[in-house]
Amino acid sequence: MAGKISWGISIPQVFFDGPIDMPLIERWSKRAESLGFESLWTQEAITGVVPILEPVTLLSYLAAITEKVRLGTSVIVAPLRNPIQLAKSLGSLDHMSKGRLTVGLGLGGNPNDIPPFGISADKRVRRFTEIIDVMKALWTQPEAHFQGEFWQLDDLKMEPKPLQKPYPPIWLGARHINALKRAVRHGDGWMGAGSSDTASFVTAVDQTKMYLEEADKDPGSFTISKRVYVAVDNDEDRAEGRLKEWFGKRYSNADMASQVSVWGSTAKVTEELAKVTGAGAEMVLLNPAFDDMEHLDALAEEVIPNF
Repeated sequence: MAGKISWGISIPQVFFDGPIDMPLIERWSKRAESLGFESLWTQEAITGVVPILEPVTLLSYLAAITEKVRLGTSVIVAPLRNPIQLAKSLGSLDHMSKGRLTVGLGLGGNPNDIPPFGISADKRVRRFTEIIDVMKALWTQPEAHFQGEFWQLDDLKMEPKPLQKPYPPIWLGARHINALKRAVRHGDGWMGAGSSDTASFVTAVDQTKMYLEEADKDPGSFTISKRVYVAVDNDEDRAEGRLKEWFGKRYSNADMASQVSVWGSTAKVTEELAKVTGAGAEMVLLNPAFDDMEHLDALAEEVIPNF
């Protein structure tokens, strides 16, 4: 492994069996920061039956109750958003967090999610890339100019600009070859999906490095990362069973848990995570699916020190 690995962790955001537990989120976030996690991350699901908080709103709350830890979205489904409003929200969040924001954006996995927002699912890739370009223009140009298929800006002003210059780091969630190319072309980093296994991630890292070289882009300016669903438990059968139960509720696919997650004893979890870091992940986003407070301590005190 080259260099220090950065460790992020997914914020408790899904509450299947009751109301959203804001006191837990507050305790958890402050504890995660005190334990030395470098970043805290949200997911996004605007519609659906799963109770989950909107990510920019949630991170605005975390910006007020934390001090140093970075805050990231993994990922905002950009085609569902208006880029002018999103640029304003994210730029505001960057100020509220004193420059701690990382913007994770994704295309979204299901085109059928788009029409309820009053948007055609056609040309969603083109819409996605234009959204990124529009936000960059608003964040960097005193009077933004952009002429695209979906948006046209003519001397459009937006203040304040983000605190981070030229803008908060943009990481694209991706797994398809074309999406990896987009990440290199438009982003400052790439995050391997939690729904992909380690072997797929290894292949994607090699492809991404090739695209960086082809684009003559400095690898040092581009972060490679991976979300990993994890469960630390000496009883492997119990851990796998709980992961399957969670995946069944969250994604309606219990079997995916066994395909993409890491679970078991501290030693086994360490061994499996070492495959991810050994493949080239510079940042690992750990995603416990249950026992949020307990996993904070187990991961920070028993697993991460092994790296």
